[in-house]
Amino acid sequence: MKHSDLIISSDPLAPDDEAADPELEVETRALDIAPAQHGLRLDHALVALVPEFSRSCLQQLIEAGAVKLNGATLHKPSARVKAGERGSIELRPTPQSQAFKPQEMALEIVFSDAHLLIINKPAGLVVHPAPGNWSGTLLNGLLAFDAQAALLPRAGIVHRLDKDTSGLMMVARTRPAMDALVQAIAARTVSRQYLALSPRAWTGPNTREIEAPVGRDPRNRLRMAVVDLARSAGKPARTTVNLVDSSALGTLARCTLHTGRTHQIRVHMASIGYPLLGDLTYGGVPGAGMQRQALHACRLALTHPATGTGLVFHAPLPQDLRDALPQLGLRYNDA
Repeated sequence: MKHSDLIISSDPLAPDDEAADPELEVETRALDIAPAQHGLRLDHALVALVPEFSRSCLQQLIEAGAVKLNGATLHKPSARVKAGERGSIELRPTPQSQAFKPQEMALEIVFSDAHLLIINKPAGLVVHPAPGNWSGTLLNGLLAFDAQAALLPRAGIVHRLDKDTSGLMMVARTRPAMDALVQAIAARTVSRQYLALSPRAWTGPNTREIEAPVGRDPRNRLRMAVVDLARSAGKPARTTVNLVDSSALGTLARCTLHTGRTHQIRVHMASIGYPLLGDLTYGGVPGAGMQRQALHACRLALTHPATGTGLVFHAPLPQDLRDALPQLGLRYNDA
């Protein structure tokens, strides 16, 4: 996303009947299709005519009815243009352009100093703006919590949790701290442990090492999968799974990440026959009142990026997981 896309405004992109809202920053720019653009897709032509905006931003403007040629409003980025056509484009905020704005929200701060934040993220909170969730994300909350976060890439976020995964996250508050944390993650000196609940009785050894590459599922591009690197793109992934408690109805396991691939624990647990309770994407089933995948980042250990001090943090089980355990005949002691 280009810097020029990050126009700050107080409201989402207004529909056509509210386009004149004075709170929205709108610039109307004339368009004149030159011979060099003849026959191009509309979005490609606009990239040449409005070069300071990204194509994805221009596509959103087209779909919102902000582009007119020869008196007609165009809504399809794929429409073909002709030399000599004239019109205009309203350069107004889009959902994408307004994603990086402060929004007050309650954040559970576990640790805070001038260099580092440790946050206990609730289930349901999206970490970073993306299609379908352009606002109300953790990034928006961080920008409201600390104005200096706007000076950092992704407001200091150095790793993510899935929307419906709860638990501990670390956030940098300075650029040196951010660089140090990114390097620590890459060097695998940050320890991240999760509690995972599966509605299946445990069998076999109490500790399992799962080393299986994870990549985009070749049969369903909307999810990840264990893949054969000789046939599909992916990256090596390793998870250690330790049994915490098991019953005839389910298993509670502690999962330690050694790599940080997208959906790694969810994919690895499903690959050994233990999909997470509530994780419908990876073969789990609903039950025990869980409205999301039963996964919680419970422990985080790292070296402080500025002082070099060793830090260890724990996050107790959230109430939905705590309520689910006895329904599956399982026990867990936070102590």
